[in-house]
Amino acid sequence: MDAIAMLKHDHQTVKQLFREYEGLGDRAYVSKQRIATQALQELEVHAALEEEIFYPAVDAKATKDGRKLVDEAVEEHHVVKILIGELQALTPEDEQFDAKFKVLIENVEHHIEEEETEMLPDAAKRLDGELDQLGEHLHRRKQELQAAFV
Repeated sequence: MDAIAMLKHDHQTVKQLFREYEGLGDRAYVSKQRIATQALQELEVHAALEEEIFYPAVDAKATKDGRKLVDEAVEEHHVVKILIGELQALTPEDEQFDAKFKVLIENVEHHIEEEETEMLPDAAKRLDGELDQLGEHLHRRKQELQAAFV
């Protein structure tokens, strides 16, 4: 799998978890905790993959505008990481949990939209011929990161 296909697959996985969360009732605390935990882990792993491997590869071949997109994406990750930390300190029974999770959803979906419409198409052109190797590197690192959650 090439790197872009892998990242897009991760995006779809997280968006599906968000839809599942949004479909739950107000008092479905156990299900909310299960889905939130899974979504937060997916986001932590995905952000690490992008920051450690994908963004540096994009940045190395990017134009000035492309580097600005990478910088903005890193800052968006920073905001998401703050929200993740705050959510991990709460439970779904806490009054702020749903509102904070909704803000997380909005931030992540905005980030995905920008990445998929701006950064990834440009990266596909600039990293052509490297995407499979980059995808293999991402896959190996993803397995390592996921093992840390078990």
